[in-house]
Amino acid sequence: MSSHLPAQGVPAGSDPVPRPSRRRLLRNAMAGAGALLATGPLSGCASPASASGASSLSVWDLFQGGDGMLMDDMIGAVSKGAGGAKGFEVDRTILDWGPSYYTKLAMSAAGGRASDVAAMHLSRLAGYAPGGLVDAFDLDLLAEYGVTEKDFTPAVWSRTRHEGTVYAIPLDVHPFIVFYDRKAAEKAGLLDTSGELAPMGSPEALLEAGKALAEATGEAGILFGHVTDTAQNWRLFAGLYAQTGAAFDLPDGGPPKIDVDAAVRVVTLMTRLFDGRTNPNNLDYNGALAAFTNGRGGMAMLGEWELPTLKKSGVELGAAPFPQVFDKPAVYTDSHSFVLPHQDSPDPARRREAHRYVAQILKQSLTWASAGHIPAYQPVLAEPEYAALKPQSSYADAAKVAVLDPPNWFAGAGSNFQNRMCQPLQSALLGNTTPEKAVRQMVREADTLLSQPNPVA
Repeated sequence: MSSHLPAQGVPAGSDPVPRPSRRRLLRNAMAGAGALLATGPLSGCASPASASGASSLSVWDLFQGGDGMLMDDMIGAVSKGAGGAKGFEVDRTILDWGPSYYTKLAMSAAGGRASDVAAMHLSRLAGYAPGGLVDAFDLDLLAEYGVTEKDFTPAVWSRTRHEGTVYAIPLDVHPFIVFYDRKAAEKAGLLDTSGELAPMGSPEALLEAGKALAEATGEAGILFGHVTDTAQNWRLFAGLYAQTGAAFDLPDGGPPKIDVDAAVRVVTLMTRLFDGRTNPNNLDYNGALAAFTNGRGGMAMLGEWELPTLKKSGVELGAAPFPQVFDKPAVYTDSHSFVLPHQDSPDPARRREAHRYVAQILKQSLTWASAGHIPAYQPVLAEPEYAALKPQSSYADAAKVAVLDPPNWFAGAGSNFQNRMCQPLQSALLGNTTPEKAVRQMVREADTLLSQPNPVA
């Protein structure tokens, strides 16, 4: 996901379950932040009730490729009545991921033509809940179907709320982690007695790990693709910055509350790590991915969503949460979640079915885990079948120390905020500016965004 792309290449298998009743793929979506202000109906999308009859549950998501096929399987299972539960008739609409998806979601809610359930990155909730574009979940109703707050890690659940009310239910946690070549890591002396990546604990240990992996492979040590990417540098910076324990608060109206000294420490480490010698400093996303799959590096810093691709590479693959090198464990992540797009007068029976649907899909998330995603619904992690998933179970603890984007309307997956943070970081990694200047530019960019009003609040 040079920005967060869906996992690719997961085979459909025999697919014994039937497909949902209807499946529509809408492309060429409208883009532009100004569209968030639109209040007219969303052209080309029938209202849920008229699309398939009142009995169909209308669901929007952005899952394509391998993720899309897995979601097909999960919807198929609940539609049949998995576990003896009553089934569903589901009208699924798949839209292209990116700003256009969130524009369409906002317009459908504002225009009164919203689906019953929709997928949303949890990091985007702050742009939708304050403006009334999503409706609150009824936690008592969810509990009737076996889903409660205690089923999620506090780190993730804490981001489901706006002003104390829950507006999103997480499906997964998808962290920025490290994949490594087990043979190279063993040769470099980086594995513990159980054969997993040993803790590092300091910036110097991470730097030494890169050198040891480079020596073990005869190529690069650690690979990281960031050139022209709109999210990668931010993912790396944000996770490391959170490990320092410093605050990165962006209060409405500004100014930003960012620990400049801590930020400079992080960017300095990034420039030392990707020095252009031990570890390349000039790779784009696909270049880093290709280098790792072709054995030209011992470790790669990537999102877990690349697992299906990496499993095909022939590399003896290991994975771990992003190593702790500063004062506290933290892993940059996001979460695909379910929301209830706003409806002026929701039908109580349909809204009840929407809650039941979300609960039933969560209970199918062992299927979702096969693509690399960590199920947010913790009871699935306790199943022996999940423990048997390798290397997925090796990085499941990342969900306990998950760190998302700041809860601001302009931040989150696919946002301009991430892009604006990445540009000075890219300059620093390429040697075109100093860490100090890069951090000052990041603070200026954040201050500029804070001066702009939320267009949907």
